[in-house]
Parts: sequence; C-alpha cells; structure tokens
Amino acid sequence: MSPSLEALRSQLLSQPASEETYPFGPEVMVFKVAGKMFALLAWQESPMRLSVKAEPQQVLWWQQCYPQIGPGYHLNKRHWVTAQLDEALPWETLCRLVADSYALVVAGLPKAQRLALTPQSRQ
Repeated sequence: MSPSLEALRSQLLSQPASEETYPFGPEVMVFKVAGKMFALLAWQESPMRLSVKAEPQQVLWWQQCYPQIGPGYHLNKRHWVTAQLDEALPWETLCRLVADSYALVVAGLPKAQRLALTPQSRQ
C-alpha cells in the first residue's frame, strides 16, 4: 500500500525546525529548514510525487536502484530526484530520501544556523 498523506507529512515535519509552506499554490507542499527547500510533495497527484535533494552521485544511484525514482520534476536534475509514491517503493527508502535531503540542506547552511538546529553539537 502506498504511504498516506498524513504519514508523509508527519515524516517531513519530524525533521528539526522543518516547516510546511505553499509558495507554488495549494497543490504542492514545500518543506523547508531555515528557509531552504528540502522536499516538495505533489500531494494531489495519483500517485503522489515527492521531490528531494540528493548528492549528484546519489541521484544516479537512486534512479538505477528504483524505477519509481527519476530526475527532479521541474527541478535541477543534477541535485534533485522525484519519487512516484506507489506501493513498490519501501517506506524505509522514503524516510532515507527525506533524511538525506534534510541533512544535505542543513550542511549547506551557515555554521550559526546549523548549530541552532542541533543544540547537542555545541557541547
């Protein structure tokens, strides 16, 4: 069974300091951290589509391993992938895609913003 909208939304919002926005209209949920996008969810599509950031070498790997994952839809194909969220794509894979994208965006933030997101790293 494909993931529910509620489960996906919960997973995306479980990332520290993530926020849900709608800059492109109500049909696309955009998830950001510190004002930077880490995921886009076309929730009204059937099946839903999730776009996330990835390292360029990971982009190719994801596409080779999963037929449901392709180049970023209307995004930079070198740095984004889009997954068709059908029942064949494992939940664990979706969670990894989200976590990797979030980590990649956070890594690109200025040091002060990164430290504010991960208080334990100040120790």
